[in-house]
Amino acid sequence: MALMDFIKKQFIDVIHWTEDREGVLAYRYPMQDMEIQYGAQLTVRESQMAVFVDEGRIGDVLGPGRHKLVTQTIPVLTYLKNWDKLFESPFKSDVYFFSTRLQVDRKWGTPNAITIRDKEFGAVRLRAFGIYSYRLADPKEFYKNVSGTREIYTTEDLDGQLRATVVGSITDLLAESGIPFLDMAANQDEFGKLLKTKLADAFKRFGLELDGFVLQNLSLPEELQKVLDQRIGMGIVGDLSKYTQYQVAQAIPVAAANEGGLAGIGAGAGAGLAIGAQMAGALGQAMTGMAQPAAAPAAAQAPAQSADDVMKTIERLHDLAQKGAITQQEYEAKKADLLKKLA
Repeated sequence: MALMDFIKKQFIDVIHWTEDREGVLAYRYPMQDMEIQYGAQLTVRESQMAVFVDEGRIGDVLGPGRHKLVTQTIPVLTYLKNWDKLFESPFKSDVYFFSTRLQVDRKWGTPNAITIRDKEFGAVRLRAFGIYSYRLADPKEFYKNVSGTREIYTTEDLDGQLRATVVGSITDLLAESGIPFLDMAANQDEFGKLLKTKLADAFKRFGLELDGFVLQNLSLPEELQKVLDQRIGMGIVGDLSKYTQYQVAQAIPVAAANEGGLAGIGAGAGAGLAIGAQMAGALGQAMTGMAQPAAAPAAAQAPAQSADDVMKTIERLHDLAQKGAITQQEYEAKKADLLKKLA
């Protein structure tokens, strides 16, 4: 039986791995009922590394190139097996291949808004998302801490852990930095670099090297964004009282041209007073400019003191008519009345 078992065994003289699908980080070479021939050829391609594991112990790590498997090229395994220099027999070990190429466009994001204390807005909730890239840099650490003896280990198997690591780090950084939200949003590249530095050690524990980290968006939830938009709008307006005065002054000619003349703006102003004392004060200042010319028609109703006074009153009425403060018909009627009294 022992002889038959030996005959049935297959001896491997060529070992290599070509990635047949995307996202494979670790691959165990199939060794069922097979032993490696002494002097076999191990081919490790660019963007790969190979690791020998014997009875659960990590042996030699080989980089890109073609390796002849003899005691000189696998010294750690030779030591673990206590082989002497004359060893030339087939041997049994597991061979793991690891992909070291760059894993790009790995997405991350905050599943829920992060609550932080902001210097300008108080307690706010932030959302963030972006992409990152990494490569497997230390196969020993990755084998011991992540992939283990699994036949295949992929990027999808690792994505959940890495995303949680990213979100945890960004939460800490946002809370520790004390940087106002507006400054963060305006300097996303710099903030992304800070996050990359903070995450480097966490990735290193998995045997990974963080190559790139991009913060694509940092934003407030929709309801808070509306409040921010209103605040920005108020900042653009500037001095609210001056802005209100300007708006009222612009409305005076339009109101005077409508039916009811200046009474229209009086009604509108009365409604506007309900929004606050500041706007009322601004409206009063805007109306002050109209108070002096508007007194002219009332003065015209009093007995004329002299021809000069009457003519000055007519001139003021004429100016009001030109500006649209009174209608042409009102001007003509008051002018005729004044002239009659002068006669």
